[in-house]
Amino acid sequence: MKKLVFILTTFALMATVLTTRAQKGQDIVDIAISVDDFSTLVTALKAADLVDALKGDGPFTVFAPVNSGFAKIDSNTLNALLEPANKGKLSAILTYHVVSGKLAASDVAAALKSGNGKAELTTLQGGKLTAVSKDGGIFLMDANGNYSKIAKTDVMASNGVIHIIEDVVMPK
Repeated sequence: MKKLVFILTTFALMATVLTTRAQKGQDIVDIAISVDDFSTLVTALKAADLVDALKGDGPFTVFAPVNSGFAKIDSNTLNALLEPANKGKLSAILTYHVVSGKLAASDVAAALKSGNGKAELTTLQGGKLTAVSKDGGIFLMDANGNYSKIAKTDVMASNGVIHIIEDVVMPK
């Protein structure tokens, strides 16, 4: 129990001290475009024709993988996903990273506390992600049992919030 309290406190502290490049009025897409480490994500959003959707009113919670997370995907597979013929499949993967509503780190921490270290999130794709307290951090577990660490939290946008993750999570 002490470890869970420590993890939740650390998570909340990370949210408090995080500095972001977000400026008042920037939406999720504007922020993603302004961060160099989201260039692959932005390319994928454009290829899946999701830019306008994520510029919408929301609110949305986006678990945004950094470039190094996309780099872990086989390059042939990633290139194929970016082709117009695979727009539907790419859209399904990207919307698996989005939850309806604005879930700040404190909301996730509260859900983890009430869920004994686990919290299930329903994505816009329709699948489930599970937030898990593990190894001194907070991770997302995808439908395949793979984990992605939440590296930074609470990048606030005018239409939601971005949490930065280290790996791409995949639906079944």
